[in-house]
Amino acid sequence: MENKHLQLNEYNQFRAFLEQQCGIVLGDSKQYLVKSRLAPLMARFGVDTLSQLVHKTLSPHERQLRAAVVDAMTTNETLWFRDQYPFELLKNRLLPEFKGLARPLKIWSAASSSGQEPYSIAMTLAEYQQSRPGALNPNVQIVGTDISNSMLEMCKKGEYDALALARGLSAERRRKFFIDGDNGMARVNDHIKRMVSFRHLNLLDSYALLGKFDIIFCRNVLIYFAPEVKAKIIAQFAQALNPGGYLLLGASESMTGLSNDFTMLRCNPGIIYQKTHKNI
Repeated sequence: MENKHLQLNEYNQFRAFLEQQCGIVLGDSKQYLVKSRLAPLMARFGVDTLSQLVHKTLSPHERQLRAAVVDAMTTNETLWFRDQYPFELLKNRLLPEFKGLARPLKIWSAASSSGQEPYSIAMTLAEYQQSRPGALNPNVQIVGTDISNSMLEMCKKGEYDALALARGLSAERRRKFFIDGDNGMARVNDHIKRMVSFRHLNLLDSYALLGKFDIIFCRNVLIYFAPEVKAKIIAQFAQALNPGGYLLLGASESMTGLSNDFTMLRCNPGIIYQKTHKNI
């Protein structure tokens, strides 16, 4: 439709805006993605064409619109226990290393989207604690962060419809960790919810206020950033990890040529990165 058409120069201006705001790099031919993500905002903000919406977005005075646009462009579908093996590695390889830790274990899900990853981490911890009582400090702290305020609200509610629940969640885990509601939704039970807190964070900003972590999940996120931005984010992850802490990236992601702060550990399957101990 003509009202959803963008000229090449408009698309390029929008690409530059998005990269400057949140580091995401759109390819040369992703106009279709911009149309599908931004078209629903046209009626909400009273504009007739996508071109007008983009022009208004470029104005620094349109704070509400700019926030809504970034929100729409950074929202990604996800699923429970995505790829399975990272959660098996967490349970079978990483958690045993923290046996006897006096303080609470801290884990960060650095792009929590609609909450499936941090809640999957919490379920994995609950299963581990049930099978090995007393092995870990019971007060585990899991922090989920995201740039999207609408996603964070969904995370905090912890309520999911049947379609979302069907994506990667076994019937056994649904029975164990969810409570069915009257509206066809099911919510994460209180024990799992208490393990996770959520905060707004742009990965381009400082992580200092989050404190230090033992394990960071940042999976299927770095693929959207330019190499220099990836390097900056990885360097900040290193600063945010305790000595010997671990970073888990997505299956198609690598930090080759981007950082000397980590040692790559090959697992079967998968790869994890451990913060390198440096002599000072």
